[in-house]
Amino acid sequence: MEPGNNTQIPEFLLLGLSEGPELQSLIFGLFLSMYLITVFGNLLIILAVSAECHLHTPMYFFLSNLSFVDICFTSTTIPKMLQNIQTQRKVIAYEGCIVQVYFYLLFAGLDNFLLTVMAYDRYVAICHPLQYTVIMSPWVCALLVLVSWVLSSMYSLLQSLMILRLSFCSDLEIHHFFCEITWLIQLACSDPFLNNMVVYFGSVIIGGVPLSGILYSYSKIVASICGISSAQGQYKAFSTCASHLSVVSLFYCSALGVYLSFTATYRSHTSAIVSVMYTVVTPMLNPFIYSLRNKDIKRALKRLFGKETFRKASMLLFPYISSSPPLSPCP
Repeated sequence: MEPGNNTQIPEFLLLGLSEGPELQSLIFGLFLSMYLITVFGNLLIILAVSAECHLHTPMYFFLSNLSFVDICFTSTTIPKMLQNIQTQRKVIAYEGCIVQVYFYLLFAGLDNFLLTVMAYDRYVAICHPLQYTVIMSPWVCALLVLVSWVLSSMYSLLQSLMILRLSFCSDLEIHHFFCEITWLIQLACSDPFLNNMVVYFGSVIIGGVPLSGILYSYSKIVASICGISSAQGQYKAFSTCASHLSVVSLFYCSALGVYLSFTATYRSHTSAIVSVMYTVVTPMLNPFIYSLRNKDIKRALKRLFGKETFRKASMLLFPYISSSPPLSPCP
């Protein structure tokens, strides 16, 4: 195919994680299991927060939004991957690829912003506890989520429109399991300089600025915790943000590893394998990280599904977790 207008391109080839036919059944089963766990686990978080009035607080409001975004994030890429494996066709239409890029960047950006908002929430709760209810009012919480959606939508729309200006040649093979934007830029026959600049600038805005906000919030949190005289008080303050810090570390470290591996190993499957960490594994682990040591979530799940059912499930999956008393009815 000669270089030309991108409307002439019928489809791209998604080569996936491995081209070996003997591994396709294993990959299909593994990713189907992780996808179902991700959807089911995050839905449980959303249901627990919605049904339990004691969890109608800013922290759990942001957590339920993060769970919803994680479901959408994995649903952008994994179902298409599973379909390609099941039908033994590795193609994706040009229009479908652009749509996938848009929603992938939208929900990836929302993950960044929501993690930042949650870090700010913990900063206010620990460093300014007396003003917490005033600063983190329902109106402010809704506004923070709305701004996150607007900024992420603008960023993903800009990147998608920038892809539309590119022309492609005969090499339409994407060494990934979804339409990753850096791969599309690398495949372009036209000059990708402007696209690369927009990607680098957008990465700083969408990734660097939120990460800086998270680091600043936690620097203040650590300083405030160190000022607490009792060890019990320090442990209680740190335990309220330990889960969030774990998710932040996992998300940003894996995302950084993806782009470092892509730079070092262009046209290999290494970056695709590493990207599984933040596109699949992190959303799957979030419900476990936020609920395993969170008594409020466990109590809410008990009330939602019944004490006996939840106790048996907890003992089967996590036998080291002790039972806790039920929450009192909301006033």
